[in-house]
Amino acid sequence: MGRRALCAWTGALLLAAGVPVPAQPAGAADHKGHAGPMGRHKPQLAIGAAFSPSGELWIVGLDEQARLFTRSSADAGRSWSAPRVLDTAGDTVAAEGESSPKIAFGPEGRAVITYTQPLDKPYTGRIRMLRSADGGRSFSAPFTVHRDQQVITHRFDAVAFDAKGTLHTLWIDKRDAEASRAAGRKDYRGAAIYRNASTDGGVTFGPDMKVADHSCECCRIALAPAPEGGVAALWRHVFAPNQRDHAFAAIVGTAQRTQAVRATQDGWAIDACPHHGPGLAPAAQGYHAVWFGERAGVAGVRYGRLTADGTPQGEPRLLPDAQAEHADVRSAGRHVAITWRGFDGEAFRWRAWVSADEGRSFSLRELGRSGGESDQPRLAQHGQRIVALWRTAEGVQVETLVP
Repeated sequence: MGRRALCAWTGALLLAAGVPVPAQPAGAADHKGHAGPMGRHKPQLAIGAAFSPSGELWIVGLDEQARLFTRSSADAGRSWSAPRVLDTAGDTVAAEGESSPKIAFGPEGRAVITYTQPLDKPYTGRIRMLRSADGGRSFSAPFTVHRDQQVITHRFDAVAFDAKGTLHTLWIDKRDAEASRAAGRKDYRGAAIYRNASTDGGVTFGPDMKVADHSCECCRIALAPAPEGGVAALWRHVFAPNQRDHAFAAIVGTAQRTQAVRATQDGWAIDACPHHGPGLAPAAQGYHAVWFGERAGVAGVRYGRLTADGTPQGEPRLLPDAQAEHADVRSAGRHVAITWRGFDGEAFRWRAWVSADEGRSFSLRELGRSGGESDQPRLAQHGQRIVALWRTAEGVQVETLVP
């Protein structure tokens, strides 16, 4: 299977289920940032990236002092502005693996940054947001996005503006699991996907609304523009009794347009969270998707097509890398770009698969290599341009995949 970023608490379960968990390289750490065998603290390198409407590439992440910062580039990553530290009012910010800060731009100068703030109780958190009305020149103090204030899981946020300027925030939430447990029931699988919407750039929000029960507990949520407006969401789901495939739902405005449907059919039965979320991008008809799973005994990252309602279309294909992990996907016209990293036993290799014919054929590109710590690769898009970003201990590398 190769090296996978697995939740620390699921390691024994994965082994019991017959899924190998290889030793991590010296100095590696689990997703909570604990020091590895060499005793040093693992840097929190996870970033978010987005283009502004004017075409500037922005990133958000943590610096060496664990302070939230932004940088921007007017030349697609060849040069960067000086880091600007943001005021998070003392919040701890999750910035590792599946839990990364994020930045999104909307119309009329609106921009937001979101992050998960871990709380003292294990696996609890809240989703925090900083709001800008001037295109990111200044940001508000952080505030909590959801109305539910229990000290429970509100984690792994995803955020996007849709074509009409509505701001959508989604997250993994355990309020229903906690209520079930408090009532003495033990039949609630996993967590849930919750969301809210704002039509004024984050000044006010609608109510917390449940998208679906029984999501996986710690895999990122993928968002993509929906063809008819709104956003589409793809997440790892726990299908009865314990299959960790993926579910899809489309959301328009403040309403959920479709019921959640099963989007992948790997049938991976495992009583553990793989800590490995999917990627999603619009296609001419339906969507492009990438995800990790085990199918017929073969574990790997796969690329496949979904119909407009999220159901699988055709047979998925394995990426051309048995060690691939944490893939992301974007599309622009007939172009499809996928990026990922894979550990080859000595170092991480950063690679991409690029198609010019809507995913019927791909060319493989080698983008980089690092023997140290690194983030998951990310993709960002402005019009037809798609760039890949990878943050390592040496800095942020940017490669243009679709000019």
